[in-house]
Amino acid sequence: MSFESINTALITAAENAWAHDLGYLPLYAAGPRARIAIIGQAPGRRAQESGIAWNDASGITLMNWLGVSEEEFRDPNLFALLPMDFYYPGKGTSGDLPPRRGFAERWHVPLLELMPDIRLTVLIGTYAQHHYLGGRAKRNLTETVYAFREYLPEFLPLVHPSPLNFRWQARNRWFESDVIPAIRHSVAAAIR
Repeated sequence: MSFESINTALITAAENAWAHDLGYLPLYAAGPRARIAIIGQAPGRRAQESGIAWNDASGITLMNWLGVSEEEFRDPNLFALLPMDFYYPGKGTSGDLPPRRGFAERWHVPLLELMPDIRLTVLIGTYAQHHYLGGRAKRNLTETVYAFREYLPEFLPLVHPSPLNFRWQARNRWFESDVIPAIRHSVAAAIR
């Protein structure tokens, strides 16, 4: 398979017909020389409508945490942006709906096979952490992020960089003092 054939398959897959009917294209980025995979939940409405992954306040915060410029972040030969679902899932009763089950299992595998130089996989949120860490994930997101050193150098679990997570960050001051410097160090090492 190639990047082009996977993208065509995504667009034409029956499971994604609803998104195609809304005019949505799959929202991800991948390049053959990518060094870091960013695995998030699913695109937000604003990002989906703009056609640019992480095109919102969360993306600005994430780039700051990573210590990279927007130009670097958007370079598919540095970063692969692979959410757990490549389409905005819609609104639920308490925020966006979760990514569809089985989506990452079907589409991440062939994409990652085309990116043999991935050195670090950043896991943003519970869905990504449970999928990629499996039984190695802790009891909850906070404990998993707190134990980030256990997963390095392959994985780096993070909380979502949403502005709505300001309370979580205020309760967990260690994130800014311990995790953010480690993020920047790990990202710099993977890009080199």
